[in-house]
Amino acid sequence: MAKHDTPLLDELEKGPWPSFVTDMKRQAETKPECWDILGQLELSYEDKITHWKHGGIVGVFGYGGGIVGRYSDVPDRFPGVEHFHTVRVNQPSGLYYSTENLRGLMDLWEKYGSGMTNMHGSTGDMVLLGTRTENLEPLFWDLTHDLKQDLGGSGSNLRTPSCCLGESRCQWACYDTQEICHQLTVHYQDEIHRPAFPYKFKFKFSGCPNDCVAAIARSDFAVIGTWKDEIQIDQAMVKEYMAGNIPSNAGAHSGRDWGPFDIQKEVIDLCPTECMWMEGDELKIDNAECTRCMHCINVMPRALAPGKERGATICIGAKAPILDGAQFATMIIPFIEISAENEFENVIDVIEKIWDWWMEVGKNRERVGETMQRVGLPTFLSVMEVDPMPQHVKEPRSNPYVFWKEEEVPGGWERDIVEFRKRHAA
Repeated sequence: MAKHDTPLLDELEKGPWPSFVTDMKRQAETKPECWDILGQLELSYEDKITHWKHGGIVGVFGYGGGIVGRYSDVPDRFPGVEHFHTVRVNQPSGLYYSTENLRGLMDLWEKYGSGMTNMHGSTGDMVLLGTRTENLEPLFWDLTHDLKQDLGGSGSNLRTPSCCLGESRCQWACYDTQEICHQLTVHYQDEIHRPAFPYKFKFKFSGCPNDCVAAIARSDFAVIGTWKDEIQIDQAMVKEYMAGNIPSNAGAHSGRDWGPFDIQKEVIDLCPTECMWMEGDELKIDNAECTRCMHCINVMPRALAPGKERGATICIGAKAPILDGAQFATMIIPFIEISAENEFENVIDVIEKIWDWWMEVGKNRERVGETMQRVGLPTFLSVMEVDPMPQHVKEPRSNPYVFWKEEEVPGGWERDIVEFRKRHAA
């Protein structure tokens, strides 16, 4: 395959930053089809439209998801990308790869594909970019039999669950994110590989409210670690911070002198609910007002820590701006215990209650958050059998009408209507 002139793409190689164009040119030395990728991309820049066409469903036997079909609409000009399918590989929990596993995956992709990867997709999968249709079945066989690894999710199904490092590396983790991520991935193999939902559905598991996998912004079902009791305070270490004996920001000043640590300015004044104050040389926290933002804990990690009664908050309905604009997840269940001892049955119950409702009332290509918006949060809370709380209120009422369910009115509507007519007739 011949090289192509790419003056527009060549501009992306200029400047101090690494360039994917340079990487693709290097890869083309052993994988000539990469020249056609660059040529087609250059044409897309010139025409200001994509030259990938929708090629229908492509996959491996028995699976409806895991392969994203890609076909060029100018295959006569760029035969190397006539077929250029994307393969999603289910990542290990917390992205803990062994070097042996990575080498095996790369050898496999050099054998069957372009050798180009995306580490990782937004859902978490390792993304293998570019192979022909006839390579999919042998690639899948070697992946599952030799490497004991599976495809991820694509299409209107459960996407590959992902999680933060959790208790393996993080002192703030309030539950074992890796364990629940792995267990639910195994439990829901059918939902990952055989699309049956109105649209895609994503799990993400963050061990604490720092939310390092951005679950609250990017997942339909966000499980975010939290605690029920009081923030743990080591008053002796608070004094050490105030005395300047512990370097601010762990000593990482990046060459800038931030001055002495000021607990009032850097912690108390930045508390979003103003629930912290000093009494003499002791730090006080009104935990009933704490929103678990983690700021004070992040700033003074040796003095403060999450409480001991730990679990998770479940938030539902985040998504990117596809149909109705981007939205964050809505907090539905403020606290749920997370334990592998019961195989996460309580979390599974919540998941399947959502799915049963969404598959019945959701429209085609409608994320669960959009379904919630369309039918209204009160209806969704009723379906979930969750009592409304002040935290569920987004804004005051914008209309004067109140609708009551018949069972909420003592005696029923008929009696009230009769009484109303009597009073007005008089």
